Amino acid sequence: MENTQFDYVIIGSGFGGSVSALRLAEKGYKVLVVEKGKWYRAGDFARTNWQFAKWLWLPAFRWFGIMKITIFRHVGVISGTGVGGGSLVYANTLPMPKPAFFQSGSWAKLADWQQELQPFYQKAVAMLGATKNPRLFDGEQALQNLAREIGQEHAFDATRVAVYFGEPDQTVDDPFFGGKGPERTGCNFCGACMTGCRHNAKNTLDKNYLYLAQQHGAQILAEQEVVDVRPAGAPDGADGYEIELRSATRFFKKRQVLRARGVIFSGGVLGTVKLLLKLRRRSLPRLSDMVGREVRTNNESLIAVTQLDQSADWSKGIAIGAIVQTDEHSHLELCRYGAGSGAWRLTFLPFVEGRNMLVRMLKMAGDVLLHPVTYWRYFRVKDWAKSSTVMLFMQTLDSTVTFQRSFWGGLRTQIVGAEKPTAFIPRAIELARRFEKLVGGKAMAFGLTPLAGIPGTAHILGGAVMGDSPETGVIDRDNHVFGYQNMLVCDGAMISANPGVNPALSITAIAERAMHNIPPKA
Repeated sequence: MENTQFDYVIIGSGFGGSVSALRLAEKGYKVLVVEKGKWYRAGDFARTNWQFAKWLWLPAFRWFGIMKITIFRHVGVISGTGVGGGSLVYANTLPMPKPAFFQSGSWAKLADWQQELQPFYQKAVAMLGATKNPRLFDGEQALQNLAREIGQEHAFDATRVAVYFGEPDQTVDDPFFGGKGPERTGCNFCGACMTGCRHNAKNTLDKNYLYLAQQHGAQILAEQEVVDVRPAGAPDGADGYEIELRSATRFFKKRQVLRARGVIFSGGVLGTVKLLLKLRRRSLPRLSDMVGREVRTNNESLIAVTQLDQSADWSKGIAIGAIVQTDEHSHLELCRYGAGSGAWRLTFLPFVEGRNMLVRMLKMAGDVLLHPVTYWRYFRVKDWAKSSTVMLFMQTLDSTVTFQRSFWGGLRTQIVGAEKPTAFIPRAIELARRFEKLVGGKAMAFGLTPLAGIPGTAHILGGAVMGDSPETGVIDRDNHVFGYQNMLVCDGAMISANPGVNPALSITAIAERAMHNIPPKA
């Protein structure tokens, strides 16, 4: 590859990178996608999440799975790795944000976003094969019962998801792109979407955008990590860029340098922001001081509830099959894992709240002492995934942190504004307690929440937001990086407000618009 001149090198193969690869290849550009993770085919995914080497990304242990867990002082983050990025591990849901998303944040005054993005949302829905979940199982019925109890049954609905349903376990020719795509197999509702779909039913990016991009000549280079991007001549990148890579999975990190006319950062927030903060020190000094700022989540709360009598099978279905709008600013979904995937159980502790760690630890000890029978029944549950669901509560209300470069070259978080992500959202706690009683279950929390008061998120956003100048953003309204030519950011780092819902569809739509505005190759 070192002697090949590309028009664009795309760093990352998630939703933004995949869109960029296809649309630029269609326009005649020579495109290379660089991905840190591995290629995963259907049979390569973990059978359960106890197969850590295939499920978790932890190179120090020689684990090169599809999910990465990163813990910061103020938030814990779940993200995806592999060719297809977060689409390999996410829960398939593709909801539209509410109008407040388009009218808030640093991008609000740059365009009438709700109107301008409408055709690109439609295109994204079609490309990702989004459709309404046709079947509800025990988990969805339990959520509907909760919705009825809180007077919100009218706000309960099945989710819109990126899954090919067809006939269960029946393989057919490409049903989405007129025969230009790969064969697909009907979903069998095994519930294992988030450990990787072994049945070829999940519409991951390697089955749509990336697959079609390859048909147009785009190349994909897996297991390589970009460590430097520098102008090849003029300081603003007018003469192109040199991109330095190294192996992401080998002990001996052999490096190579590529040349490209343009660069697109699509490595997700943790990849893109970390790299931009590093490059701003030396290789790309013109980058805005806004890099790393206005990082936000969906203000989530993750609480697991285990049904103690084991009477229902909550593992059956798709990862998230239904949603209920619990009030004006929030909604609730139930997440499931396939039967046998009980590894999360090792990370959960009694669900308590309190002003500091000491108070919470005393409350945890007290809860165990006061309810020994409950905990005895909890630990006797044989298949955690069959009897448990994770309540995913999200809000449109905003809170932000700032990412900075740590002493060791990694990332660290800092609170700049008054609002910060919180692990203890009153509405989420109320719903968890109601649901706990409704199903005869026991609520537990991800360990960092009761121990350190740190919330978790699967939707980390921002850090390279849009603005009208380098003083207010890292990129302009068309995703171009201020200070450099032919350089864009197209991933979750560009999201400039809290969508309050899974952001995959919004990332796809905004990336579609950015690529639409790049002219065809002369």
